Amino acid sequence: MVNLTIWQFLLIGLGAFLAGGVNALAGGGTLITFPLLTAVGLPAIAANVTNTVALCPGYFGATVSSWKDLKTQQRRLWIYGPAAVIGGVIGGWLLLQSGEKLFRELIPYLILLASILLALGDPLRKWLDRNGNAVNAAHLLESMAIPGVALAAVYGGYFGAGLSVIILAVLGILINDNLTRLNALKQALALATNLSAATFFLFSGSVHWWAALVMAVCALLGGFAGGKLAGRIRPILLRWIVVGIGIVVAILYFID
Repeated sequence: MVNLTIWQFLLIGLGAFLAGGVNALAGGGTLITFPLLTAVGLPAIAANVTNTVALCPGYFGATVSSWKDLKTQQRRLWIYGPAAVIGGVIGGWLLLQSGEKLFRELIPYLILLASILLALGDPLRKWLDRNGNAVNAAHLLESMAIPGVALAAVYGGYFGAGLSVIILAVLGILINDNLTRLNALKQALALATNLSAATFFLFSGSVHWWAALVMAVCALLGGFAGGKLAGRIRPILLRWIVVGIGIVVAILYFID
């Protein structure tokens, strides 16, 4: 286990606080926290595992805040929830089976993919909101979303950044409903994916528990602060800043 200094804890705590605020406003906080964890010396897999565990409270808070739109979708939770749980565990298993060398080689591609997904998130939501009924008029069955959610969850268990965008795309294309309700369902499925992967990671021996605890507390505080700032900061501007950070980080990893 890597021993972190007080300054390194302060650094990752600040990063988690910023990530919590970013997630509350625009999404993409993992693109801040994961590189910081590797920068303070955690091996790539340990950093990803620790980050996944630390994010659970944030996903839980987002799901609770969406309960009003979730409580009338219990049937969907029973249909898609198991796919998200199984996919999250498979993704976590694949991560641990990858080995440090392979995962580190994949990092820049994963961060670049997450940045692209984050960039596409807002246009995708607008497109789904505008064309959802036309798309769903093609008689696509809701059951077809099960493998889509499962595959998204495998990605989420493996890395996580951009997971919400993928799930929302699957739900928006295959389920005929308004975007607010689908967004709430997305939050619950992202929680199920993250929580199942995190539970699997508990027994991996790769979690840096002190770092995870510091990050979880700071991310919650950051999420609260981000919620208070909603309406004062343009989410689209913040989103593009995070996308820019992600691209720069990916380039640095490529160079490294």
